[in-house]
Amino acid sequence: MIYTVTLNPAIDYIVEVNDLTVGEVNRMHNDLKLPGGKGINVSRILNELTVANQALGFLGGFTGEFIKNCLNDFKIPNNFIQIAADTRINVKLKATAETEINAQGPAITPAEAKQLLAQFDELQAADIVILSGSIPPALGRDFYDKIIAKVKQAGAQFVIDTTGDPLERALAQKPLLVKPNHHELADLFHVSLETKDDIITYGQKLRRLGAQNVLVSMAGAGAILITAEGVFESNVPTGTVKNSVGAGDSMIGGFIGAFVQTGDLLTAFQTGVATGSATAFSYDIATAAEIANLVPTVNVTKK
Repeated sequence: MIYTVTLNPAIDYIVEVNDLTVGEVNRMHNDLKLPGGKGINVSRILNELTVANQALGFLGGFTGEFIKNCLNDFKIPNNFIQIAADTRINVKLKATAETEINAQGPAITPAEAKQLLAQFDELQAADIVILSGSIPPALGRDFYDKIIAKVKQAGAQFVIDTTGDPLERALAQKPLLVKPNHHELADLFHVSLETKDDIITYGQKLRRLGAQNVLVSMAGAGAILITAEGVFESNVPTGTVKNSVGAGDSMIGGFIGAFVQTGDLLTAFQTGVATGSATAFSYDIATAAEIANLVPTVNVTKK
């Protein structure tokens, strides 16, 4: 089983206006409310690819109820811990430029945190846990460490998609996959990455620090996969970008979903790139048909 973990989910409230004038009343011409959060996005992709998974994390209040109802409508198994505080709302404002206003998230009590950790006592060796996104301040910066300890105790695997100290500490525990974009990779090592060779150099450093596989997304420049077998590069499919939210999460979902189904890292890479692009070319998370249409257009070559 694959378990996705979203510690700080949100309703993504997408608002479109033709022309935004700050300080004036603006009329939206379209809006959309979606269940948001990086792990939830991964679960939605896995569901499209018919890969069994369960979404875990914290939900609270009327906003949490909305997200849970959406997941149930999508037929995604979920077992979120109910918290007393309200799940947050993030505003995605689309005008001449795309602007995001992300809420900090709810307070989570020690008792609620303990409930979530207890869920990982039932892990099996064949399971994969995908840890996605930031850690709410109330949980402490070592909360992923606590989950990873339970994953390792069970002999299971984990994927981590976060930044900063939590990612650095996780590397020594040998994650199956890490997926920074090129900006996050530069920030992690406090460097400027000017070329693909620079990206490869620091991606390989992530492997030396413990990551089994490193997937670096480079927006319109494609992606790079670094494994024990070498360095591989992909193109990026052609299309019109409509929405950047969830594209990176979709890449992880496509990669892990295909890897579970085929056991082949290069097929996983190809599918991951196609899936991330399909979401970027859509107003919501990509559908199975959209992903399938793009897979043949992704070419993977060894560097």
